[in-house]
Amino acid sequence: MSGYNSENDIVNGMFALADEKYKNFQAKLIPNIAEETIMGIRTPVLRKYAKKFYKTEEREKFISDLPHRFYEENNLHAFFIEQEKDFKTCIKLIDLFLPYVDNWATCDLMSPAVLRKNKKDLYEKIKEWIKSGKTYTVRYGLHMLMVHYLDDDFSPDCLLLASEVRSEEYYVNMMTAWFFATALAKRYEETLPYIKDHKLSRWCHNKTISKACESYRISADKKEYLRSLRIK
Repeated sequence: MSGYNSENDIVNGMFALADEKYKNFQAKLIPNIAEETIMGIRTPVLRKYAKKFYKTEEREKFISDLPHRFYEENNLHAFFIEQEKDFKTCIKLIDLFLPYVDNWATCDLMSPAVLRKNKKDLYEKIKEWIKSGKTYTVRYGLHMLMVHYLDDDFSPDCLLLASEVRSEEYYVNMMTAWFFATALAKRYEETLPYIKDHKLSRWCHNKTISKACESYRISADKKEYLRSLRIK
C-alpha cells in the first residue's frame, strides 16, 4: 500500500488515518478478503471522516465510483449511504452498492436511520434482498429484518421469512442463527416453535441455540430447555 496514490482525494486522505496494528487485528476478523486491501482505520475515525464530506461533490463522485479497492472505502461508502435522508434514494443507493459488498463487517455496519421511516416499503425490499441468492445481499436483508422487526414493528411473518432461507454460505447461515437467537431473546414464545419443530437447517438450528445460550437476555431455565432441543 505504501506509495499508493488515488485519483480520488477522499481516498488519499484516508491513508493518514491508518493504524498498522489495527490493520493486523482487522485482517484476522475478515479472513476472506486480501490483507493488502485493508488500511486499518478504526470505525469511529472513519465515521467522523465521512461527516466531512456530507453534501459535497467529492462524496457524490466517490459513491458513483464502484468497485472500490480498499475495505475501508467500502465502509466509507456505507457511511455515506447512511447520510441519505430520502427513503427511496437511500434504497436505490443500497441496491447499487450491495453487489460490491464482499465481507460481513461492511454488510453489518450499514444501517441508515431513514429506513425506520417507512417500515412497510422496507419490509417488501427486505423480502427481495433475502430472496436474491447473493450472499451479502441475503445477509443484509436478514440483518435489517433483525434490526427493524423484532421490537415494536414485530410481525410473525418475519420469523417465517427468515426460516425459509437456505444457503451453503457460512456468512448467511451465521446471520440466520444470529437473527433467531435475537428473536428468542426478544420474542421467545413466538420464536420457540421454529426451534421445537426444526424449521431451520441443522447447522442453523444448533448455532441458534448456542448463540441464544450466550445471551444475558434469556433466563437460565430457558437456556437449559433450549440445550435439550439440540439436534445430534
